[in-house]
Amino acid sequence: MTVLQTAKQLFIPVLSIRSWKMLGKYIGLGKNTKNAPISDTEGLAEYINSRASHVSQTSLYGYLKTRAGTRFPELFENPDILRSINIAKWHIWIACVSDLAIFIGQLARQSEYTSDDIIRVMSDTFDQIIDTIGIPDEAGDNFNSDIDKARQRIANFDLSDSATDDDIFNQSPEALLYWSPIADELKQRDETIVRNSIRFRWIDIRRSCRNLIKLEPLFSSSPGPS
Repeated sequence: MTVLQTAKQLFIPVLSIRSWKMLGKYIGLGKNTKNAPISDTEGLAEYINSRASHVSQTSLYGYLKTRAGTRFPELFENPDILRSINIAKWHIWIACVSDLAIFIGQLARQSEYTSDDIIRVMSDTFDQIIDTIGIPDEAGDNFNSDIDKARQRIANFDLSDSATDDDIFNQSPEALLYWSPIADELKQRDETIVRNSIRFRWIDIRRSCRNLIKLEPLFSSSPGPS
């Protein structure tokens, strides 16, 4: 039986008696998110990583829970489904990192900083995140390619007044829809709802960016080009 066939079967609503404690530990429920001011690239890297992790996991697990119903905890006990979930989690995460990094760059663009300085800071921050996370074995064979695409997107993004939130936050909805281990016919039916579900999760984070990120000390603390 293929992973897709197994996934389809799991959409049958059957009551489960599995413990939610295992699931909560796995997806990191209940972890606190820091809201300290951000004034250096180390803090910015931690901020982007934590928010990207939150958005990617809550969006993915929320979608899976909606489709799997009461059998949702059992997804994490099926090795084939769990493997697909882990791959999806990491690919959605890197898309979220890319979107958020570019949004923060767009915020800086509204100040006196040049596009070259902004791209340098955001690229350095992105590299710090990847150095910290590494290349997880569970992320699958294509994860390196997605890292390279995200790095190029950040380096080449056109920071301008014409860029809208939809222009910036366009990779995470695409990744959620593409990588979620759910039957294609169901994804087609769910497309608008799924894309909006992750877009809505960015609203509070965009607000927190404006409140927490201190651009002047952030750029002052970042070393210039050698």
